[in-house]
Amino acid sequence: MTILGGGFGGRGSRGGGLGGPEAGGNGGPQAGGASAVPYVTERDFEAVVLRSEVPVLIEFSAEWCQPCKAIAPEVEALAREVAGKAKVVKIDIDKSPAIAQQLRIQSVPTFMVVAEGRIQDGVVGAIRKKKMLELIEPFFPRAAGALKPAELAQLLAAGQVVAVDTRDEGAFGRAHLPGAVNMPIETIESRLAELHMLAGETSQPVLYCRGGDKTKELSERLAEQGLPVAFLEGGMLGWEADGLPIER
Repeated sequence: MTILGGGFGGRGSRGGGLGGPEAGGNGGPQAGGASAVPYVTERDFEAVVLRSEVPVLIEFSAEWCQPCKAIAPEVEALAREVAGKAKVVKIDIDKSPAIAQQLRIQSVPTFMVVAEGRIQDGVVGAIRKKKMLELIEPFFPRAAGALKPAELAQLLAAGQVVAVDTRDEGAFGRAHLPGAVNMPIETIESRLAELHMLAGETSQPVLYCRGGDKTKELSERLAEQGLPVAFLEGGMLGWEADGLPIER
């Protein structure tokens, strides 16, 4: 078994320490249904975690850990939500002590993100599903041509791209990205030359819609035709959620 280099030191805990069990039952999968969160052991850690093609969120737990039991439904819910984009697994520190010791796990629960065979982030304590998602989401596989709002904002400021709003004219008139031009999505595939002329020789067009799904699909279609065009991940909603400026 190959263990990740480096460790993850505790930063204060809301869980129990590693010293011994508290009163409590079983930390294994819930009775009455299959768990979406498998346990990983020292035997399969390398294959399941280090060699994973998608990011892995690990919850270090123990059978005696009451906070682990309290958040178990949220861990299960997250696992189902991110299926296909990431893995969520558990490691019992008492049954896999070598991993816990080498990664310097000092309390449970502890959450750790492993991506590309390395520890990328982590947090100690009984966190909620929203925080778990915030830990793992930056490492999700990204679609070709996808730009996050902050990335697009930097490119716009540098004059390297032109934002193309693919919503209807009314939505565009109410609010749009700074300097954006309007080209309804149903017209774009018949106006590709015009699309690239909008951007000019020194910049590239970046498509966006309300939520990002429609322009992602369009970008994938155009890429298959050998005409890749970037798009805004999360669309206008993602841009506004990040507090970035809009024009009205």
